[in-house]
Amino acid sequence: MERKTWSVHFGMENAEKPVQNNKKKRSQIDKIGRLKYNQQLLKQNAKDIKEIKMHLRSLRKALKPLFQYEKQEIQETACQDEVDREILQLLYEAGSAGLLPKDLAFRLKHFKVTRHQISRRLQRMNKRLEKEHGERIAEKRGWHWALTSFIVEAWGETEKRRMKRSF
Repeated sequence: MERKTWSVHFGMENAEKPVQNNKKKRSQIDKIGRLKYNQQLLKQNAKDIKEIKMHLRSLRKALKPLFQYEKQEIQETACQDEVDREILQLLYEAGSAGLLPKDLAFRLKHFKVTRHQISRRLQRMNKRLEKEHGERIAEKRGWHWALTSFIVEAWGETEKRRMKRSF
């Protein structure tokens, strides 16, 4: 067969190997699927966030003596609504003896909460504040609920600052 320079095949016969590999590699999404890939990324991000939170907790614990918590900050962190704020205020007024959940429910009858709801609300507030600051809002003393010393100090400091500003 004659070689014709104008033939398409002529140019291909001379080229031994292509300079670049044109074969595309499959991405991870193509290999395992988009859903599984996104789940892997999500798990990795969740793991990273958990690690960051752990570091922040340890820093917060180390710097805790330097922090000054105020009533407003604690309420924003722990309380969801006006009922939670009222519960804390009533417990603060009761002092270290605390109050029974049924007494709290009676004083908050205009909100129509039961004694069981009071206990659940206090447990949820404890959980939120403990997750954020490592402290609890209230503790059980027998059958009574009373504010912890951490909260009483924060409330007291806020009251002292308010009194200084008014004079």
